[in-house]
Amino acid sequence: MHIHPLERRWIYVVLAVIGIFLLAIFYTAIARNIHPPSHIETIDSASLHLSEEFAEDKLGVWTQPDGTIKVTLVAARYGFYPREIQLPAGTQVTFRIASADVLHGIHIPMTNMGTMVVPGYVSEITTTFPKPGEYPMLCNEYCGLGHDHMWSKVTVVAKESWPAAPNAQPVRR
Repeated sequence: MHIHPLERRWIYVVLAVIGIFLLAIFYTAIARNIHPPSHIETIDSASLHLSEEFAEDKLGVWTQPDGTIKVTLVAARYGFYPREIQLPAGTQVTFRIASADVLHGIHIPMTNMGTMVVPGYVSEITTTFPKPGEYPMLCNEYCGLGHDHMWSKVTVVAKESWPAAPNAQPVRR
């Protein structure tokens, strides 16, 4: 079998490019310590409303004993529940989100808040809102015909306006 010299050169170029890509992947994995998530938390989307953390009365903003804020949300066609949340500025906020039906995405413009919400898994993202204001929370993954109506509102207030939390148990806000 005869391979034309020009084709042979292109085979070498393609193999070299593939080699460069593989080296880049291994470099980021080893030298930069960048890996896919190792602790993947699963949940049954069909019985999400019966779960301990994502039951209807457990959704919303919770103040933790260490002063951080935890927000539990459910993404479902076509909304985020609860629809409106209020958070203090300059405080670390951890969002825990689960999907009740299909793939969703969460994005809050003008912040670093953005993640995919995959059915059967709990998505967790931590962020800080530096200044007060109203922020829309949008779905950035097409989830059906009502996708363009899937939004929620995050109101960030000054830390001084945020009510002080008792030190004992996590308090729902």
